[in-house]
Amino acid sequence: MMTVAAVLAQARSRFSDAGLGDAAIEARLLIGGLLRLSPTEIFTGGDRVLTGDEVATIEAAIERRLHREPVHRILGSREFFGMDLLISRETLEPRPDTEVLVEAIVPQLQHIVEAKGSARILDLGTGTGAIVLALLKANAGATGIGTDISDDALATAQRNAERQGVGDRFSAVRSHWFDAITGRFDIIVSNPPYIRSDVIPDLDPEVREFDPLAALDGGPDGLAPYRDIATDAARFLEPGGWVGLEIGFDQKTAVTDIFVAAGFILAQARRDYGGNDRVLVFKPGNR
Repeated sequence: MMTVAAVLAQARSRFSDAGLGDAAIEARLLIGGLLRLSPTEIFTGGDRVLTGDEVATIEAAIERRLHREPVHRILGSREFFGMDLLISRETLEPRPDTEVLVEAIVPQLQHIVEAKGSARILDLGTGTGAIVLALLKANAGATGIGTDISDDALATAQRNAERQGVGDRFSAVRSHWFDAITGRFDIIVSNPPYIRSDVIPDLDPEVREFDPLAALDGGPDGLAPYRDIATDAARFLEPGGWVGLEIGFDQKTAVTDIFVAAGFILAQARRDYGGNDRVLVFKPGNR
């Protein structure tokens, strides 16, 4: 006879013994997610007796976490900007720091919709669709396209769009950056791969072994995707349009230089919740 409290204590102990950080938090997230219990119910329902199937499911999930698979990948979804987003094998797990990019773009999106009655958004390397879907949820006057080179990611983004009730305003397009894109957009956003190739082998196992390499590797200096985007972005922007990017913590100057050289002006820079440079917003210099 195993109770919620018992399996929670067992998971916490095993995670701690394995050297996993935040063992108590991860145990609550994992078991609460598997049993569909809220944070409050985890504490108030500790004496609930689990079925044999529930115990087996929890045991399998604990073993996966001990092999360093992230909790949210085990659960299959993660919260982002108030949305529960599905995660799949070839999508990057959306992280809270990326919400800073959404927060930076929402006011610009609102101004455009107020002025024009609508707005078009292009999300390059969309993955789960997190950025563009959050923007579509924030403003009903917007439509969006999410591009990716992964069919798995595109299918996941489309499923997330339907789950969030914005499927009629979102399209998933297979494209390497702008290769398969036509038309112009009011806002172009991206969280591109920006980790240097030589750094990837030293990343934590949770990232190195479970996040897709294509979503991590930014080339020898981590800047290749920014060069690709900067080269063509102006051709796809409407007058008064904006480009919003997530960057690595040490890339503000380098990415700014790339976009300035391509004719853009840095309009906004934001730091993440840890105080690191994380988001840059550009506008074309001649508009």
